[in-house]
Amino acid sequence: MTKVLRLHYAPDNASLIVRLALEELGLPYECQLVDRRKAAQKSAAYLQLNPNGTIPVLETPDGPLFETAAILLWLADQNAALAPQPGSAQRGVFLTWLFWCSNTLHADLRQYFYPEKIIGPEETHQDQLRRVLQSRLHQHLGMIDTALVRTPGLTDEADPTLLDLYLPCLLRWTKLYANRGPKPWFDLTSYPALHALCHRAEGRASTKAAQTAEGLGPTPFTAPTFATPPEGSAT
Repeated sequence: MTKVLRLHYAPDNASLIVRLALEELGLPYECQLVDRRKAAQKSAAYLQLNPNGTIPVLETPDGPLFETAAILLWLADQNAALAPQPGSAQRGVFLTWLFWCSNTLHADLRQYFYPEKIIGPEETHQDQLRRVLQSRLHQHLGMIDTALVRTPGLTDEADPTLLDLYLPCLLRWTKLYANRGPKPWFDLTSYPALHALCHRAEGRASTKAAQTAEGLGPTPFTAPTFATPPEGSAT
């Protein structure tokens, strides 16, 4: 097992969320590019770390960790930061929304991006699935926008939580990859709490570090452009 934290990443992938957490915590870490152009995430060596063949993996003194929410929660608990701690009255509701982001919003976005993995190669079927998911995503975004207003402790401008890191990335990808086509349907300004959260995120040092490392552009969350990473590929 590694004695240092090593992030296996691809630019502008789910590993971005973990990078932001590592930067926010001020932890030393190494990066190992997973070259998607060569399907490195399906290599035998990578599958030893993550049998799902998905990105990211974080190698830790406790062994390799995969699944974004699990990595984030491990980091938060190890460092007593970025989340209400065990015993806090806010812990339960925070975990509810953290895993909702992972299991509901993030999962539906992934299906939208890769419908062929769910429903096969038929384009008509893929279009049907995307229409269903578009409606679901509208509902999800309205739900979390309301929750951010009504539920103290989910985000914090002065002392950010994991949701301050996770949600801006999901909204970035919604704009870039789920909003394409002749009839764009996603407008971040329609969700005031989410828009404010993204605006705050762009001012943090952790975001600045990720912009440099992954070529995210000047406004990666409020008005994102496709990444131009110094190494690897975001697609």
